[in-house]
Amino acid sequence: MSIAEILVALYFRVLRVNPQDPTWDGRDYLTLSKGHCVPGLDAALALRGSLPEAMLTTHLEPGSFITGHACARLTPGIDVSTGALGHGLSTGVGAALGTRMDKAPNRVFVILGDGELQEGSNWEAAMAARHHGLDRLTAIVDRNRYQTGETEKMMRLGPLADKWRAFGWAVRTIDGHDMVQILDRLEALPFEAGRPSAIIANTVKGKGVASIETHPMARFDAPRLQAALRELGEPATEVSHGQGVRRYPAGARPCGFAPVRGELWLLGLPGAASPGLPRACHRGWHRRAGPHRRGGGPGPARGHGDEPGAAVGRPRPVPG
Repeated sequence: MSIAEILVALYFRVLRVNPQDPTWDGRDYLTLSKGHCVPGLDAALALRGSLPEAMLTTHLEPGSFITGHACARLTPGIDVSTGALGHGLSTGVGAALGTRMDKAPNRVFVILGDGELQEGSNWEAAMAARHHGLDRLTAIVDRNRYQTGETEKMMRLGPLADKWRAFGWAVRTIDGHDMVQILDRLEALPFEAGRPSAIIANTVKGKGVASIETHPMARFDAPRLQAALRELGEPATEVSHGQGVRRYPAGARPCGFAPVRGELWLLGLPGAASPGLPRACHRGWHRRAGPHRRGGGPGPARGHGDEPGAAVGRPRPVPG
């Protein structure tokens, strides 16, 4: 919920996308590096028309394409599968380089959690982005200051904006819940020619629902869900798990699930190669057939200012 306003601004004002054709060549690319926040992205895609709103109630059910982490193989409108934190910015750098090689106008956006910035791969990608002058690349950091605990207590990141500037990025800091500030910055991109842009969005985890705000591991049971809906001014609803409709987009395959301590952890996430990233990104990659395919077949399924993020469950092998 800390990125709700950012997603609304992106999908309803900023991103060039075609809900009727999610793999349209001319679209802007978005990578949700903090892939565990995919329920928010799914909601934005549904409201934008990329997938049926009714499917949102099948989240995490066996056979549903509304998954526990961003899954490009299954969910229309998602370009890159994520879940293993710390890799999204690298795929964004590759996409931005690919669009340049293709002489294409597509822009690339990556939403990062602050907690995942404790992983060094982000800073390798940040260094590469500045080296190559990728000014069509924008990193948006969800600075909610929580992961499995308080981010700054687990691994200090501040002063975060200064870190990004030290890597050569053009940086702006905003209130991530102020739509005016969000749109002012997004519509001013790129901040400097020849430099990638970083937006540090100061946010509140669970924003909008008092019972879960700033609670890093809050989960919804039925009473808490109804209380949240009342607080948000939404009608009460009854969600019956296991009753979801099973429909898959063309070419999709259901991911596997296995029960772990009463929860369902998503298994079999595809690798980073995705249906519609720039042609240059796919050279030599093994991936499923798509609009830019250049050889290869389906790859093996894999598990795959200051800030937030959250730990995710590790994929487990299915017994037998």
